[in-house]
Amino acid sequence: MEEKKEMKFLRPDSLSVGAEIPAISAPPFQLHCPSMTRSPFLDIAPKTPKTPKSPLASLLMSTPIASPMKKAIASMQSYLEEVGHFTKLDPQDAWLPITESRNGNAYYSAFHTLSSGIGVQALLLPLAFTTLSWTWGILCLSLVFMWQLYTLWLLIQLHESESGMRYSRYLRLSMAAFGEKLGKLLALLPVMYLSGGTCVTLIMIGGGTMKIFFQIVCGDTCSMRPLTTIEWYLLFVCLAIILAQLPNLNSVAGVSLIGAITAISYCTLIWVVSIIQGRPEGVSYDPPETKCDMARICDILNALGIIAFAFRGHNLVLEIQGTMPSSAKQPSRKPMWRGVKLAYVIIAMCLFPLAIGGYWAYGNLMPNGGMLNALHKYHGHSTSKLLLGLTSLFVVLNCLSSFQIYAMPVFDNLELRFTSKMKKPCPWWLRIVFRIFFGCLAFFISVALPFLMSLAGLIGGVALPVTLAYPCFMWILIKKPAKYSAIWCLNWILGVLGMVLSILVIAGAIWTIVTMGIEIHFFKPQ
Repeated sequence: MEEKKEMKFLRPDSLSVGAEIPAISAPPFQLHCPSMTRSPFLDIAPKTPKTPKSPLASLLMSTPIASPMKKAIASMQSYLEEVGHFTKLDPQDAWLPITESRNGNAYYSAFHTLSSGIGVQALLLPLAFTTLSWTWGILCLSLVFMWQLYTLWLLIQLHESESGMRYSRYLRLSMAAFGEKLGKLLALLPVMYLSGGTCVTLIMIGGGTMKIFFQIVCGDTCSMRPLTTIEWYLLFVCLAIILAQLPNLNSVAGVSLIGAITAISYCTLIWVVSIIQGRPEGVSYDPPETKCDMARICDILNALGIIAFAFRGHNLVLEIQGTMPSSAKQPSRKPMWRGVKLAYVIIAMCLFPLAIGGYWAYGNLMPNGGMLNALHKYHGHSTSKLLLGLTSLFVVLNCLSSFQIYAMPVFDNLELRFTSKMKKPCPWWLRIVFRIFFGCLAFFISVALPFLMSLAGLIGGVALPVTLAYPCFMWILIKKPAKYSAIWCLNWILGVLGMVLSILVIAGAIWTIVTMGIEIHFFKPQ
């Protein structure tokens, strides 16, 4: 008979003290997807040396029983890749107002782009046509429109890198492309000016238009004491600060929708009323006479600057895209580009008729203040008070809406400083204090430096590369296209042209200030 082999099972108490027990363990499965890393409270575990696999564990995972487990793990991993494609997100982003909410969509991007892209600066476009005339005016407007739309597309594509990093702020993308020091040097001043400086300008325009609206509604027979310009500025700032208490960029979508509707409305009303009322006497389309060739060149450069400044919002496109979810099958660039295309079709339908119709209606009689001033100057008595008052009201509402989206990067930067130092989210009361502080600071600058709008051409020339040049260089440095390829040559040409145009616009603005002078008065807004 064969001897029966007995299988002996060792009980824990029968093991000797020095006996080795094989460790059965597996390395932790860390999923770096947005749904798990969005909250800063879920800290990503540091890399630790992997525990050696046990032979028993390998034996168990190779059995038929383990097959469904492996399929479940594989399917879960595939699902997480589809939802989040392991996007690398900074956990601190969940504390900041720009990226606090990531449930944006194409409609939200269209609202934000329209609200930030159409502004009162578009009313100056006919003024550029007085220098460039019909042919060159339309040609330059069309070329700049296509140029800035292309650079906008570049920024949308650069929002997500191949490594999975999302650049939800223009400054961070600049630092990633040019290096930390050079990126800050090139982009910090222009981006802060395009945010804070635009808010100061909006206070001046919004407060001044509120004064005009009151004069139209109240009239000469009103017994109420009119407010001073400073008091109108203060009223505008108070309304803006109240709206600024909305917590994050996504929550401002409704305000941006109102801003977009009002911008489209007043742009359309102004050029339609100007054409219906007819041209005033003495309208001519001949370029204005200049004393010397240098003055003529500077006028052309200022006209190009006006056209370039009419298209704004590039410093906000990455922030808007940062409010959207992203996945492997549905990256954020797809809904963002759909929203931007819709917005820019509407922007073109507003700006081109405004420029062409305004130049046809007023020609070289166009005042320096643009279309709104021309409407009040030449048709103020023949146009109904209802239309004039409605136009002014739309301008005020648009300024209030634009203030929110342009101030958001400043709010984000203030809270970034706090969260970086304290390692915790900003409390609600401090968030309110930050926003009141910025509103008061912008109000103080608008009152103390009322001549700041006269320097818009000079400072705007410094900010021009943010729109026309930097995106081209950043594409080359980050995407690294083949040398001398079509896309490589195109970006180099546009980038260099953008920098040259910026230098020329700055030189033209300095020449104009030196030759024509500038009225400087502190704490005396007109």
